[in-house]
Amino acid sequence: MRTISVKEKKSKRSLHGQGVAISQSKRQLQILDETLNYSPAFQDTLKDNGFVNLKPSGLEILQINLGYMCNLTCEHCHVDAGPDRKEKMSREVLEECLRVLDESKAHTVDLTGGAPEMHPDFLWLLEELSHREVKVLVRSNLTILVSSKKYRAYPELMAKYGVTIVASMPCYTPGNVDKQRGDGVFDQSIEALQILNQLGFGRENTELCIHLVYNPLGPSLPGNQSKLEADYKQVLKENFDIEFNDLYCITNLPISRFLNTIYSEGNLEDYMHLLVNSFNPSTVEGLMCRNTLSVRWDGLLYDCDFNQMLEMPIALDSQAIKDFKVQQFSEREVILHQHCYGCTAGAGSSCQGSLS
Repeated sequence: MRTISVKEKKSKRSLHGQGVAISQSKRQLQILDETLNYSPAFQDTLKDNGFVNLKPSGLEILQINLGYMCNLTCEHCHVDAGPDRKEKMSREVLEECLRVLDESKAHTVDLTGGAPEMHPDFLWLLEELSHREVKVLVRSNLTILVSSKKYRAYPELMAKYGVTIVASMPCYTPGNVDKQRGDGVFDQSIEALQILNQLGFGRENTELCIHLVYNPLGPSLPGNQSKLEADYKQVLKENFDIEFNDLYCITNLPISRFLNTIYSEGNLEDYMHLLVNSFNPSTVEGLMCRNTLSVRWDGLLYDCDFNQMLEMPIALDSQAIKDFKVQQFSEREVILHQHCYGCTAGAGSSCQGSLS
């Protein structure tokens, strides 16, 4: 069992499908434990900056991971998603998610994957959510929306339901996007964005929003979010007549495929030093683990999507959504590990972009 060098031929299969040791959360946690030999524990850094315990503030966002199936196998994917992943959320668990939503004051539902559009109950869920006064985010890789006749109908349906699309677009140049996400992905993404623009997403004077997501191509921190957004808007408008609302800058956390990349290339220690030395205490109050509940495809609960991938469930006696009571949300401490430095480095990082 070994890591897979990114210099080897890219596979359409996930690390999980290839049986690579680092695809297992236990191995990833072992590697993160090894960073304690040269990096302070994240919990100690919090305490040194006046944060004794990290506790949730209140449930505002219910993030539902519908499953790990995806039509892409992106190099940086922290989910290790791909076409060979078969995990998907059952209708029973989806109904429990709706129950928690109805019992809470959560104002946002965040649908993620994999590619959430590939879930067989995706449209049913959008219909159910349309009867509730919540904002619905769909995290899309864009290419799925132009991949077949079936999915080409989805942009119009998502416009009908008024969802907000959060779309991965790690650069505005073909070479960088295809290097990270696969050959032809840039052109397919541009086609999808143009279709969404035609429907009103991202255009002025409409309520249909589309936000793009940038993440660095290698072991570095994102640049200034406002400056990058201005660059994206200028290039995409001039070259493709594409408009969008906001750009979210997200730091690559040292887990799953990105961990495999930097570990196999010998860059993990340098990257951890970068994250630790860039710790920004002003980001702590806005961390997504403080207002978000992450639901795995099988109904298990986590403080965030990253903890979900490391299989570090919430600190409650019952960790399944079928047993979850909303009042329990703020009665626990957030589970922390070394990967958390990624969310507090520089301007900070969350599913909604920079924090400061």
